Amino acid sequence: MRFSLIFEAQIEDASRRGEQQVFDELVEQALLAEQLGFDIVWSVEHTSLTHYAHMSAPETFLAFIAGKTNRIGIGHGVVCLMPAMNHPIKVAERVATLDLLSKGRVHFGIGKGGSQQEAGAYGYDLKELQPLIDEAMYLIPKMFVEEEVEHNGPLLTVPPRPIHPKPYQDPHPPMYMACTNLGTLERAGERGLGALVLGFGGPEEVAKKNQIYRDAWARRDPADQVGYRPNQHLAALCPTIVLDDPEQARRIGIRGQRYFYESLNYWYGGGPKPDPKTWGDELVEEGTDTIITTKLASETITMDLRPDEGGRRPSSGILSAKNAYGSVADCIDYVTQLAEAGADEILFMTNMGTVPQWAQLETLRKIGTHVIPHFR
Repeated sequence: MRFSLIFEAQIEDASRRGEQQVFDELVEQALLAEQLGFDIVWSVEHTSLTHYAHMSAPETFLAFIAGKTNRIGIGHGVVCLMPAMNHPIKVAERVATLDLLSKGRVHFGIGKGGSQQEAGAYGYDLKELQPLIDEAMYLIPKMFVEEEVEHNGPLLTVPPRPIHPKPYQDPHPPMYMACTNLGTLERAGERGLGALVLGFGGPEEVAKKNQIYRDAWARRDPADQVGYRPNQHLAALCPTIVLDDPEQARRIGIRGQRYFYESLNYWYGGGPKPDPKTWGDELVEEGTDTIITTKLASETITMDLRPDEGGRRPSSGILSAKNAYGSVADCIDYVTQLAEAGADEILFMTNMGTVPQWAQLETLRKIGTHVIPHFR
């Protein structure tokens, strides 16, 4: 079992000052995570999603973290393979360089990107991107291992060129795919890639997705392998706040989750911008695990996707408060459920809009001091 952090650079204050603050905070968290025994720091990649995610240059952020650490893994979760955004040659060069400088600590995730807001910034239609992403994901590993690469595909052309440098890891870093729906889970398994399950579905949904992934892995054809390093691995998202006061942890966690949801719904569903100043404190109904504030229930309980999103609906689990919010014992219990559901790695997420830095740092200390040792 691996224990990791995943960062969105999600912020309530989208000013220059707020952006500087969130990156300073994430660096502080990453350095503490190395000290506490976490395995990997993962970074998403998004563009043009104000409030929801300001992590638009993960290659720079991860290189900075690699230079300040010695042991912890450096994870692209994931690189968006739209060529106008990240051309395959540049992806291969950047990933290999980071792997060399970090002495083989890179984990390389790949994906399409999250929304038409992002795809459109680079001139693409999200619904038509998958064939282009598929072609790029098969091409990049060749650049890691072949002395000279030439490619004449239906959508991409690369004239004969040597691509340098080659990665530290031989033949290349382990590869993963962002899995936000059942189709991507099957694709990851069939192509021999690790699965990054980046959803709020909880243990029941993780168990279902795990079965789909393992079944796809079992029937995979070696001819469909992406890259040269099969990687059977399922990592599951785990929104987490752990404090001495369990009720305070739940309130802070659920408030952050609400911000995550409303900022996501703004870009995917055309909902209102999140405005925490208008929220009350009554975030949880006594005796239940359901978020019930009037605003959430009446305005954002459903996500009516914009037509250009192509029906890619986030998990309904994002509306459930059944996450690792509470005491150390609550966190251990929830992580146990994820492990029993099939997770090989826990992607702890504390970086949710309204969550203060002190609560995130305390959560990391609780995980590193109590939760990780419990499982090891």
